Amino acid sequence: MAGNDPLSDALGGLDNAESVGHLDYTVQPASNIVGSILEVLYDRGYVDGFEFVEDGKAGRFEVELKGAINECGAVKPRYSVGADGYERWEKRYLPARDYGALIVTTSHGVMSHYEAREKGIGGQVIAYVY
Repeated sequence: MAGNDPLSDALGGLDNAESVGHLDYTVQPASNIVGSILEVLYDRGYVDGFEFVEDGKAGRFEVELKGAINECGAVKPRYSVGADGYERWEKRYLPARDYGALIVTTSHGVMSHYEAREKGIGGQVIAYVY
């Protein structure tokens, strides 16, 4: 039985696989938002790589884990944040300043809150990782 939130299922599965020491994890079904979040995780150094595999259905992502994720998860409900309001959500979801990242969706795409703050744009907080 599939869950109702593919993003939450994917991040929960990554978190569980990391905590038991697996070196790879399959995210299924694949979606554009999950792919964008995996790209941010790769850019920030939390995963070694990932690959989309077409299986005739929705597809899947094969993710190579690095052992760098302590915790990750989806943020529900999706909170809107202004360009100067990231500190409030850092305090809520991250254990310390400059440790971990919030993942936000903006009009310029999915990115970490560091990148969004640098560009001066707001968006919606959809996930966190540290």
